[in-house]
Amino acid sequence: MDTVAAPVLAIGELLIDLIATGSATGLHDVSHFDVRPGGAPANVAVALARLGVPAAFCGVVGRDPFGDRLRAMLTAETVDTSRLRAASEADTSLAFAWKDDQGDGHFRILRLADRLLSPADVTAANIAGTAAIVVGSVALSVDPSRQAIEQATHDAIDAGVSVCFDVNIRPTLWRDRQDAVTACRPIATRATLLKLSLDDARFLFEVSTATEVLIVAREWSEGIVVLTDGGRGSWYASIDTEIPIHVPPYEVDAIEPTGAGDAFTAGLIARLRARGWQAPRMEDLRFAAAAGALATTRPGALDGLPTSAEIEVFQTQAEDPTRAVSG
Repeated sequence: MDTVAAPVLAIGELLIDLIATGSATGLHDVSHFDVRPGGAPANVAVALARLGVPAAFCGVVGRDPFGDRLRAMLTAETVDTSRLRAASEADTSLAFAWKDDQGDGHFRILRLADRLLSPADVTAANIAGTAAIVVGSVALSVDPSRQAIEQATHDAIDAGVSVCFDVNIRPTLWRDRQDAVTACRPIATRATLLKLSLDDARFLFEVSTATEVLIVAREWSEGIVVLTDGGRGSWYASIDTEIPIHVPPYEVDAIEPTGAGDAFTAGLIARLRARGWQAPRMEDLRFAAAAGALATTRPGALDGLPTSAEIEVFQTQAEDPTRAVSG
């Protein structure tokens, strides 16, 4: 397999985001929404493509105008859609997103067609011919998409393909915490990269601090573990890390948090892929942090996902504001 040309395959939900304008205490407080493409795995696929990484997507949308819109969007972003299925038995999934007064994002997903992702879809996706797969936790909340993600992970491990597990806990999708733990832990155990936010980790692990989270995460995974906490920065640990490494955040004038975590994930995957999936260096983590920070400066999710050139300019100016950037 040509590992340079082989795509990173994102597997899971592709949906329509209904993003509240302004801040709100909850959905009962929202009067207007912007309609945008979304879904964490799809966002990661687009973000990778913008970073120059060959990307593909495997999932299910409805055979409806929203499904057509989403397929066209991925195609325009140079994401391979040959593994994207349109289903007649369900409409395209929807997600509601809003931010609170602190600027933190909140989500509620109405799972429709995306939940129909099946083991047969995964079998047809030729995971052995990919450079890595990216899976999330939303698809794990119900069958058959849960079975599909489990099979995808198994097939990737058998083929020697790296597994990136980007946890995105949406509490309304789960019966209880233990249901989420039961679904997520086997994937995390096999993951080359386990990425989760502090809020995700607090739900799964029932601990509060970054240090406590990483201790528990090390019990779940011997791979690369990265914990993010928005404008408060991120932390990294691996099997060889005795003390978690804190990665300072970039200070930006944030407009919207939607998509920032997906931009961070894609930035880190792009760097890890280029380095043969070795443990990340600080510059790799800072690149991912810059991608996440930049994503918050524009309405999300897709519009905020940066290119490599934008990240380079941003980092150069952030490190030395007086330095002119050519090109």
